[in-house]
Parts: sequence; C-alpha cells; structure tokens
Amino acid sequence: MPQTTQSDTSDTQHSAGLQRSYMRPGIVLMLVLLTAGAGLAAYRLILDLSGRPSPAPAAVPVPEGSPLRGKLTIGTVAQQQIERKLQLPAIVEADPARTVKVLTPVAGRLIDLKVQLGERVEHGQELAVIDSSDLAQAYADEDKARSAVKMTKQTLDRAVALEKYSAGSVKDRQQAENDHAQAQAEFARAQSRLRAIGVSADPKEAGRVLSLKAPVSGSVIDLQAARGAYLNDPTAAMMTIANLAEVWVTANVPENDAALVMQDQSVDVVFTAYPSEVFKGQVLFVSDILDPDTRRIRVRIAFQNPDMRLKPNMFANATFMTPKQTAPIVPTSALVLRNETDQVFVEVAPWTFEARAVEIEFQQGDQAVITHGLKAGERVVVKGAVLLND
Repeated sequence: MPQTTQSDTSDTQHSAGLQRSYMRPGIVLMLVLLTAGAGLAAYRLILDLSGRPSPAPAAVPVPEGSPLRGKLTIGTVAQQQIERKLQLPAIVEADPARTVKVLTPVAGRLIDLKVQLGERVEHGQELAVIDSSDLAQAYADEDKARSAVKMTKQTLDRAVALEKYSAGSVKDRQQAENDHAQAQAEFARAQSRLRAIGVSADPKEAGRVLSLKAPVSGSVIDLQAARGAYLNDPTAAMMTIANLAEVWVTANVPENDAALVMQDQSVDVVFTAYPSEVFKGQVLFVSDILDPDTRRIRVRIAFQNPDMRLKPNMFANATFMTPKQTAPIVPTSALVLRNETDQVFVEVAPWTFEARAVEIEFQQGDQAVITHGLKAGERVVVKGAVLLND
C-alpha cells in the first residue's frame, strides 16, 4: 500500500483550494472571457457582476494628433454675480376685502333685475326688486308695536294721575309702567328688523315690495338669479360685487422654492393679455399654510387697477427676483451625468482631463451655478465632454 507523504498531502490541499477559488461565481466567467480575448472590457464586466464597481480612470489623456481634440472645447470656470429668477404661472383675483356677496334679507319673488353680469354699479344703486310677504309682515309687526306703545303710554298716564289723587293703587301704576316698557322694547325690535331688511321704518313707505340696493361700488362679477325666480334661502348669494380698483395676482410657489420668496420682494408680472408690457410689483402676502395636495404656497402681489385693464381670472407669468450671489458658473453643456451624479472634466495637465463630481445649486438658462466641486479659474471641457465619458 503506497504511503502518502506530507508533501503530497500539502499539494493535494493546495490543488483543492485552487479548484474552489476557480469555481467561485464570476471568476469562472472571467477566465472564459479572458481566454476568449475579451481583455479589459471583460475584466470590468466581471467586476460589475461581482458587485464591486469598476473604478473610473484617474485621468483621461487625449494624445497629440487625435481627432478628439478638434471636438473638445475648453473654458475657464468664471466667478460671477448672478441673480436667480423664479418664474411661475399666476392668475388675477379680486381682493376678498373688497368683495361683497349680496344676500336677500327676506324670501320673495324677484320681479325685476336692474343689473347684468359684468356691469359696474355705484353704492346705493338699485339692483333688484323683490315682492315679499315677509316684508309686509315686518311692516305689520312694526305697526302693531307702534300702536301698543301709544296705548300703554296713555294707560300709564292715567295710572299716575289716579295715584296722585289717591284714586288708584301703586300696583296699577307699576303694572302700567311694565306694560309700557314691554311695548317700547317690542317697537324697537320691529324697527330693528326693518333696518336689517334695508327699508325705511316710515309708515308711509309700508308695502310688500323691497328695493335691493348696492352695498358698495364695484363690478358684478357673479350673478345667480334671474327675473321671476323665487328666493327663499337667505344664505345663498344672489350676486357678488367686487371693487376692482385694486386686484391681486396670485402665484403658487413649489415647496422646494419656498425659501426664495418673501414679503416685499420685487416681482415682474407679464399678463397674457398684454405680452409686451412688464408690470412691476412687490409681494404683498406669503401664506403660512402649505397646500397638502399640491405641495405649494400661495403668494399674492397687489396691483392698482384704476382703468380696469386687469380682470379677474386673467393668466400671467410672475418672475420673482432673488438677491444676487457670487458663485462659480459653468455652461450646462459642461455637465455630464454619470450614475445619477453630475460631473465635469477638469484639465489637470495639457490635454489630460479628470472626471470630478460637482453639486449644482440651480440652473438658469444655459448656465449652472456650482456649490461644490469647482473653483474659479479651473479649466473644464465645456463642449464635447460626453465624448470623454464613453
């Protein structure tokens, strides 16, 4: 029986170890590809399959005489002062503090409508005429209260006179005083009801017809009633009147740009109706509430509107001017996206470039403002950089 030496045992274990190494996933494929002549591309593929990213080359040289030199443009990183412009769509709205909803104080039938949608009205102008049994009842209540005051006053005077001559009791006089006080209170309530309706308490004007007057001057921006309609809901607005001498332009700012907008900030507004004009304004109000559905914040700019050129629901574009800042700036054509990271190719030696990751604060037009990764004065590929990324 042959004897196994220590040396043979050692060789056998070494061979088994090599065999196990070669059988690891990815290594076998690498050997096959390398044997087939795949070379460097195969090596990088195997590293990717094994979960280890292939390192990017430290530098990319462009040899003299290479046609690639003619396709590359190199520029210097500039340190510039830039003013970021945030442009957002906007819409014209009536100022809620100058808008009044006209309600019907009593139920009744609309027998005449004096205005139309969009018409301008003055304070106190007649808007509509309503035939109302409620108004007639209110006048009747006021008449009864007036008569009760007169009668209880006479009774009180008699009670006082009888008590004076010891012909009446104190109790009768006190009862007469109480009745007169109650009648006066009822009369005051009836008159208050007429004032709330908006009619005179003069008995000569008593009737069933109510003339509805404009509470403010402005334009009729909403009309919800027609001649002949029966109005029985005191909470439903018959029409809406807005004073458009001053209007709001409202924009919705995305959440990630909220820090760029503040009160009293300068804004340029261009309306779709007047594309050749720029209206200068300032931010009047920035909402403290973020809309949970749109993730936006409402911002309003107030504009004087004496000639009524700005009308509710007009579209506009609002451009917010942020404070100027100084930062390194490169053309957007210098940026190359690699593995979800922005990078540029920096010239580290004549016609030798190095890929460097950069952080972009924002892009405006064809310029990108860099926060990290570049310094002013460095030379980068500003055109054709994508060719170096291959």
